[in-house]
Amino acid sequence: MRHAIRARHYSLRTEEAYVGWIRRYILFHNKRHPSEMGAAEINAFVTHLAVDGPVGASTQTQALSALLFLYRHVLHQDVPDLDTVIRAKRPGRLPTVLTRAEVRRVVGGMEGTPRLVATLLYGTGMRLLEGLRLRVKDLEFGNNRIVVRDTKGGEDRVVPFPAVVRAAMPTWLARVKRLHERDLADGFGTVHLPDAIATKFPGAEREWGWQYVFPGEHRSRDPRGKESPTDPQPERRHHLHETVIQRALRRAVLDAGISRRVSCHTFRHSFATHPLEEGYDIRTIQELLGHRDVKTTMIYTHVLNRGGRGVQSPADRLWSRSSPRSPLTQLPSQPNYLAGVLPPERQLVSGEELPDDLVDEDVDE
Repeated sequence: MRHAIRARHYSLRTEEAYVGWIRRYILFHNKRHPSEMGAAEINAFVTHLAVDGPVGASTQTQALSALLFLYRHVLHQDVPDLDTVIRAKRPGRLPTVLTRAEVRRVVGGMEGTPRLVATLLYGTGMRLLEGLRLRVKDLEFGNNRIVVRDTKGGEDRVVPFPAVVRAAMPTWLARVKRLHERDLADGFGTVHLPDAIATKFPGAEREWGWQYVFPGEHRSRDPRGKESPTDPQPERRHHLHETVIQRALRRAVLDAGISRRVSCHTFRHSFATHPLEEGYDIRTIQELLGHRDVKTTMIYTHVLNRGGRGVQSPADRLWSRSSPRSPLTQLPSQPNYLAGVLPPERQLVSGEELPDDLVDEDVDE
């Protein structure tokens, strides 16, 4: 299973998730071999997750994807009656978007590395792991941009380099470089390199440009690394763990008094929404976010439809401060549908208010 996943260059997190679902699938069916099972057993497992779990639709879809991967690419078997496999429908939910004042309060309540990372996420629209996986060489000070390489879809993209982050980066990178030099002096100082770069360029894993911008506090074993046959999992300096940022953000949100559910991905939603409010083209936002289809980016246009597609609530018009009595007024574009019912002296001209003797009448009676 792991070999099939790595041959297709799936991420380590996908590998861990798929292996975990396959293990749970086998244990659920009393350790039967997957080759002896089919669509009925898959449906039973997926139903168990939804009913007894309970898990969300996205988690249920991930489990199904792991099972289909197992049958197609590992066992090389076609799942019979694939049309009968239960597929969860994800609900269409609008993303949480913070106002600029809320972003200022949340980021202002953070300190140190989490504050710098949070500012970077809001200023560039990157995902949390995309920001933590940045290498030193990806920061282009001369071009005033950041190249995001280790993306969700595997395609590189370019995002702006926020001035506030750029001003703080020289001091931060000097601190990271001292840490790297100390690791080199201790006989370490290597990082994980993607694909076969370590083979093509020997020694590149110790170069300054390949080091993480946000390294972890401690060194750890690389589950996919291999420096020598006697050291299959070398000790390296990985990037900062995402839980460090998530916990700091959670505390800042509570201190700011925000009751909505806010995560690190909320900064990405806010980054996409605020430029749209300022009139930026949606295609530009699509490129900055790295969406393949503009339909994915279109969800952020919901903020432009204020008050339900721009319609003013009738309650706001009824109790408007500008008119204490809130008299009924015919809109200029509204046709007079009562022309054939009321006599001419009782009809309204465009923009004219109802007379006092008609305001309190009950039409239903």
